[in-house]
Amino acid sequence: MNSYALERQMSDSRILVGAIAGSFGVKGEVRLKSFCSNPADIQIYSPLQAENKKTYTLKIINPIKNGFIARLSGINSKGEADSLRGLKLYVERSRLPALPDDEYYYSDLIGLLVLDTGGERLGTVSAVLNHGAGDIIEIKTISDTNLLLPFTKEIVPTIDVVKQCIIVDLSFENEILDQDD
Repeated sequence: MNSYALERQMSDSRILVGAIAGSFGVKGEVRLKSFCSNPADIQIYSPLQAENKKTYTLKIINPIKNGFIARLSGINSKGEADSLRGLKLYVERSRLPALPDDEYYYSDLIGLLVLDTGGERLGTVSAVLNHGAGDIIEIKTISDTNLLLPFTKEIVPTIDVVKQCIIVDLSFENEILDQDD
């Protein structure tokens, strides 16, 4: 599942799967951003629960750049669609498919302890971000700063949800510094 910033903003039983980017046209359609691995799968999970405590049935009308044009039940005018801009859409975790052992829903990583390869505590995972160029893991360090790292197998070689920790390899920083010399 991809993510802007998949954070635990609702209960652990819900997973963020999309957001309303704004209105489209004058009949109540919306521009929809999907955070699913296969973006069109968001329609499979309809009806979706929204952070405004309402439930919407979703129907994708057409794909557009960075998302879809969609209709939501009960939304029939541009004004109603405009009022939903930024609204986050969730699905009950139980409705999502089980994942293979080496895959995780990013919301499962929020709050996990972060250790370096020597076992030193660095902080906790505060978010997983994606701004289009790849996933980034955000760590709230023990010194209360934010550390952003590429979320790759090389930099995050170990994720242990059972032990509630991840291990990050910070040796790449030295490699980057060595290349600059």
